[in-house]
Amino acid sequence: MKKIVLCMALGAFIASCGGKKEEKKSGFEVNRTKKTEKTVTENEGVPIDLNNKGIGPIKNVDFADEIDTEMAARGEAKFNAICTACHMPNQRMIGPAMAGVYERRSPEWVMNMILNPDGMLKEDPIAKALLKEYNNAIMLNQNLTEAEARDLAEYLRTL
Repeated sequence: MKKIVLCMALGAFIASCGGKKEEKKSGFEVNRTKKTEKTVTENEGVPIDLNNKGIGPIKNVDFADEIDTEMAARGEAKFNAICTACHMPNQRMIGPAMAGVYERRSPEWVMNMILNPDGMLKEDPIAKALLKEYNNAIMLNQNLTEAEARDLAEYLRTL
């Protein structure tokens, strides 16, 4: 009898020390296998349209060949005062990066977005696409004058 108990104890000991037992834990699980990452570009889903003038009071903007430095300085001051909460020149934030905006949008569209964001977000297809891309973060109406918006537009040319 002692031999049987001893053999059973020895067998149980060997079985418990043997093979690796996999435990399932409840909760968060980390999977470290390499996955293909999808790179998101700024313009994904938002078309580049230089012919769209937007919805608002601005119908035509003519930029001079040279940047008006006084106007751009006023625009930079205004940008730093009210726009940097949501926009940076070279980085996406709550809103899009502003550098190169005139490669994606017409000057009229930009000024109409500055002056009439409510109307643009309701009716303009590009503004609607940007709203969707930026998690429905609406651009607030800053109640700027056309002269202030023109200063901002001139500053955006310098970025």
